[in-house]
Amino acid sequence: MVSDGTTTVRIGLLGRGIGSSLSPVMHETEGRRHGLAYRYDLIDFDRLGLLDEDLEAVLDGARARNYWGLNVTYPFKQAIVPILDDLAPEADAIGAVNTVVLREGACMGHNTDCWGFAQSMRTGLGAVQLDHVVQVGAGGAGAAIAHALVQLGTMSIDIVDADLGRAEALAAQVARTTSARTQALTPDQLSEVIGLAAGVVNATPVGMEKHPGLPFDPALLRRRQWVADLVYFPRETELLRRAAAIGCRTLPGGGMAIYQAVRAFRLFTGIEPDSTAMGKTFAAYA
Repeated sequence: MVSDGTTTVRIGLLGRGIGSSLSPVMHETEGRRHGLAYRYDLIDFDRLGLLDEDLEAVLDGARARNYWGLNVTYPFKQAIVPILDDLAPEADAIGAVNTVVLREGACMGHNTDCWGFAQSMRTGLGAVQLDHVVQVGAGGAGAAIAHALVQLGTMSIDIVDADLGRAEALAAQVARTTSARTQALTPDQLSEVIGLAAGVVNATPVGMEKHPGLPFDPALLRRRQWVADLVYFPRETELLRRAAAIGCRTLPGGGMAIYQAVRAFRLFTGIEPDSTAMGKTFAAYA
């Protein structure tokens, strides 16, 4: 579905604490580059005083207001799944959605986080050891990351989450659909495995402006490891700053933010965007 340049392409982002998101400027700038009347709204549940239970009403409202699509971020990537009409195969396999395409009243869920993270790893870290990875966080973003790691060649993933049941569910899901070895752990077990891994991924919101702090003690890291963080505002999290000081190679969340937006733009508009141009827009505002 492509706009004629006069019809407004209206997109929104659902989440909490999203005031610093660069999705609006990336999407709107790329839309203008293609001659589209493109509007990207932040639907921040915190700013609007909405409850998590209001998610379905907000989705219905976007549908009624002729939104073309929605991006979905923390904490709704899994909560939105049951209220959608259908899921694309990858979103169904992952069990989390970050992109919803609205067409003729129907809501189709997609996951562009998985490809976005994998592409960010390829371009941002290149050839690194991936055989054994520790992933901290098993929420909606974590589900996509675990599947991306397997696609990249990881054969062993330790999934750490304060909610052991959630970690176990994700570990079982990955094990059912791949040949990778998975293990669910609680944060107090992290010290037992982190030193054995080739790399570590923070797939929690800890480190965001809304959730400052560290997802784990950086003193557990080793110089030979790489560390990836999904958080991109601030651009360099405290975790990545401390990891770099140890000597680890680091990957900030900006690359994933760019590449997931590239694929989402294509789903929303039917137009192939310029990933380099969107990356330059991100860098200009980050």
